[in-house]
This record gives sequence, structure tokens and C-alpha cells, in this order.
Amino acid sequence: MTSKATNRIVHPTGEIALIALIREHTRARAGTRSSRHLRLGIGDDCAILTPPRGHELLVTTDFSLETRHFRRSSGDAWHSPQSIGHRTLARGLSDIAAMGGKPLAAFLSLALPKSIARKPIWLNGFFDGLLTLAAAYNTPLAGGDTSESPSDHILADVLLLGSAPKGRALRRSTAKPGDTLYVTGSLGGAATELSTLSTKTKRPPSLFPISYSLLPASPHLFPQPRLAVGQALLRRRLATACIDISDGLSTDLAHLCEESRVAARIHTDALPLHPLTRSLTPAAALHAALHGGEDYELLFTADSATRVPRSIAGVRITPIGTIVTRHQSRHQVTLVEANGHPTELLPQGWQHLS
Repeated sequence: MTSKATNRIVHPTGEIALIALIREHTRARAGTRSSRHLRLGIGDDCAILTPPRGHELLVTTDFSLETRHFRRSSGDAWHSPQSIGHRTLARGLSDIAAMGGKPLAAFLSLALPKSIARKPIWLNGFFDGLLTLAAAYNTPLAGGDTSESPSDHILADVLLLGSAPKGRALRRSTAKPGDTLYVTGSLGGAATELSTLSTKTKRPPSLFPISYSLLPASPHLFPQPRLAVGQALLRRRLATACIDISDGLSTDLAHLCEESRVAARIHTDALPLHPLTRSLTPAAALHAALHGGEDYELLFTADSATRVPRSIAGVRITPIGTIVTRHQSRHQVTLVEANGHPTELLPQGWQHLS
């Protein structure tokens, strides 16, 4: 972690102690302690990495802002420190997954209020969540920055470097008319869980595991980036285009169609609904699947002649529609209901600054 004199947290347990805590956590994790591509990590002005031969670099960055992406306020906190740390890294890893890449290193910049900088218990939980996920995907924490927050809110920014074979990274701009549209895993679980959290006045203990034993049941609190699936799609040349579902299926599919200059038709009865949506009415479950954000599944296209397996790396793969030319469709995205009635599907997922 680098430091900037004008932003230092000046107290006995300040920036130097914080950096020491981060280094201690990082060195304790076998999965993030060493990497054949990371030559120099935390401790100098810059990290030094050696990209794999014949590969290109992938770079992505994601903000995690308190009250916008997580809540930790006393008494009605929705997110444990472990969940916040996990989610901070998972967002960027999902971007790498969408391009079929392999993560090389992560860089974390933290702006903390003094009240949190002086709470090693909270920080230990945050880094437990972040570095447990980092270790699972061999993503070393290679540096970053620390600063005092200008408010009582936490700001975390993760920059991720990944790699993909030169000229072969999956993109959202390469879908073709006639392609079949697929989605990984299930949809609507994150939005349903978030809705449940928002109606509770206190933290439900069953949703805040110290261990990671409840991960499959926590799509919002502990989303799982589909890195192995993305890499398989690239390696086996299965996908023609790909995007991750972070803002909701309706919004991200619109992005894919816009970038590829195509239209799409999807079928309501083909959508794989997350088990958590069973607590909702059918209309609410469909809304969560179409417009709920943060599922972090992969939405990809494949040539209709390509045999796409029903599962990849233990993750279910479901065909949900087709790609068509723009002149073949009145709408950018058409939703075909179970009775065959077509309607326009407008992007109603998450959009910042809207």
C-alpha cells in the first residue's frame, strides 16, 4: 500500500498500523502470498507483475460505497464485515470472468473513517472476507492506497488485473444473429435476499456466517464470480459474446444487444429462477429475475450449431432465448410470455446517476 502525506490518518493506530495489518493478513493467506506472475507486491511504490506470454492484460475497477453498495450501521446492519470484504472483490472478479480471463492481482484502495480505522475487529472481518475469496481464485492483493474518509462512510475501490490469450478475450460486442442466448446459474436470488434484509431491523444470524458454509444460500451477501465458467467458455471456444449480470438481466442484455448491434428474444418459462424466489409471487419472482441486480451470473451467446453442455464447472447452463437482427424485431429485447405473447422488455435494472 502506498501512502500520501496529505491524506494520512494521524493517530497511534493510523495508516502505518493499517498497512501493517493488511500485510499481515495478506501474508497469512497461502492463495494470496505468492504468484508466479507477481514479482513484487505490497511494500514498495509500485507492484511488479509479469503477464503470461502470449496474453493481453484485462483491467477493471469497481467502487464499493457505504449506503450505496452496503450498510454497516449499528443495530440495523445488513452486511457483516466479511460480506463487505467478499463483495468488494467479487464485483471485479465477475468482470474478469465475463471476458474469460484469469485474475493476476488485485489492488485495494480504502478510505476509512477514524471510528473504523481504530476497530481491528471490523477490519479483521473485512479482510477475512476479501482475502478468503482472493485465495479461492489465486488473486494476490498486490497493493493499493489508504486514506481517511471525508465522512463517516467507508469507500473501497478494487482494481483488478487479469489476462486472456491475445485477441481471444470474450466481449459483449460480438454476438451474431442466429446465436442462442444462455445464462449461468439462477436469477433473482440476490434481489430477493436484499429485499429480505431490507425488511429486517436486526441482522439475521443465519445470513451472516463467520465461515463460508452458507455461501450457496447467500447470493447477495456472498456472490460467487463465475471465473471457471468464463475461462471454459473461452478455452473451449463455446461463446461468441459474454457479459456478467451485475445490473440485472434486462439492463445487461440491452448492453450486449447495443454493443453487438443486434436484438434478442427471451422466454419467461426458460428463465432459471433462484430457489429464494419461491417465497415471492410469480410476478415478483419474474421481476427479480429480469431486473434484480447483483446476480453476477454470466449471460453469453453461442452459435446455434455449438453443443453447449448443461453444466460447466458444476454450474448449470440454461438456454433462455435467441439473438436476431434488428430489422427482425420491433424491439431491442422481446420477452415472450408462456402463452406465446411477445412484449417489449425495457431495461429496468440498476443504473447509476439515473
